[in-house]
Amino acid sequence: MYNEAMPNYNALSMFSKIRTEAYKLISTELAKNGVADIVPAHGDILVFLYQQQRLSVKELAELLHRTQPTVTVLVNKLEKLGYVVRSKSREDSRITLVSLTPKGEALEPIFQAISGKLRERIYGELSLQQAEELEVLLQRIYERF
Repeated sequence: MYNEAMPNYNALSMFSKIRTEAYKLISTELAKNGVADIVPAHGDILVFLYQQQRLSVKELAELLHRTQPTVTVLVNKLEKLGYVVRSKSREDSRITLVSLTPKGEALEPIFQAISGKLRERIYGELSLQQAEELEVLLQRIYERF
């Protein structure tokens, strides 16, 4: 439990710095691979679609921990760029499904390589035990929100 006697490790600043550096790495790697029209937030959507092929906007919002309007804006951009396509669910026409186009599917190897580099930066010098402890601690912090 936190108390005033605990050292101030400036964790909030570190979270922000890590996020900034991770986004820089992702953006730089995308640019190196000739992908200059999307940002890391778009990549989050693509990664989930690589795993599940077709998801509703509501499901994407839940997976990304973002609001549906925010996800809709991101999907709009990806659709305009030709990476995804929308369709109505056959079971319920109120549900909009998002799926990859061939152009979006072609990015999967690039995203896998970038994910590998990101994992290496995060876990590279940690032992397996330290990596597991880090994940447990981060999960505990997240659950407090």
